[in-house]
Amino acid sequence: MWLSVAIATDAGHAEALSDALLEDGALSVSVEDAEAGTEFEMPQFGEPGSPATPLWRLSKLVALFEPGTDLAERIAGAARRIGLDEPPRMAFAEVHEQDWVRLTQSQFEPIRINDRLWIVPSWHVAPDPAAINLELDPGLAFGTGSHPTTRLCLEWLCAKVRRGDTLLDYGCGSGILALAGAKLGAGDVVGVDIDERALEAAAENAARNHVGLRLAHSRQPLSEQFDIVIANILTNPLCVLAPLIATRVKAGGRLALSGVLETQAEQVVAAYAPWVSLAVGAMIEGWVRLEGRRS
Repeated sequence: MWLSVAIATDAGHAEALSDALLEDGALSVSVEDAEAGTEFEMPQFGEPGSPATPLWRLSKLVALFEPGTDLAERIAGAARRIGLDEPPRMAFAEVHEQDWVRLTQSQFEPIRINDRLWIVPSWHVAPDPAAINLELDPGLAFGTGSHPTTRLCLEWLCAKVRRGDTLLDYGCGSGILALAGAKLGAGDVVGVDIDERALEAAAENAARNHVGLRLAHSRQPLSEQFDIVIANILTNPLCVLAPLIATRVKAGGRLALSGVLETQAEQVVAAYAPWVSLAVGAMIEGWVRLEGRRS
């Protein structure tokens, strides 16, 4: 058994406190956005043209320790060493020994997108062998088909992809949207991401599904235009990247964006207005899909 400790702090102390906790015996420390999932969420990204993003205004450190006495005082001491006058707010939770592989597998069942498309983890038998079955295992990269924004994008691809279409998945993560587009009949399919681990996961998933994808890091120049462009990221990077993403759509081509809350839709629509007129096409659990055709 281990102890997980969630600690509240601010951007100015997050990195120093993380280092101090590791020096004091933490097995691992992660830094998260304390406001994730709210309208104040601040994504971290480093795409071309984006400003430098500071650490989150309100951060949550999650540290893992072996059980021990006076753990709260040890953490308070680490806080004092980096100049925090008051002990940080902290919450403790026990983490028990488990068969993590079996536990992870039990959390992922086949996902029916519609009659045409299923997402099936490799350890499951496809519920509908006659459908298009995309074999995808959860990994480090985001995208297993279970999140509302991913479902919104997959439903749109099922409705819009025509055989031979060229397709760009910007912010491809695990490659789920690019792979689905290819299986639905798209021809030349390109996936772009800022994360090397995501590109590795996408390549592995492409091999598993016997699908050919072209994968590229976002630092590489991208001059091609596509019949279909889809991006499932977050509002801030979508707005910053509007000139890049919108101009990758051919005249007459289609664009779909997700990762956008209903309250943020107008902001994204305005950012893309010089190139593509977008409208809300669907919504699930407060998340919207924006879609339009470039004239």
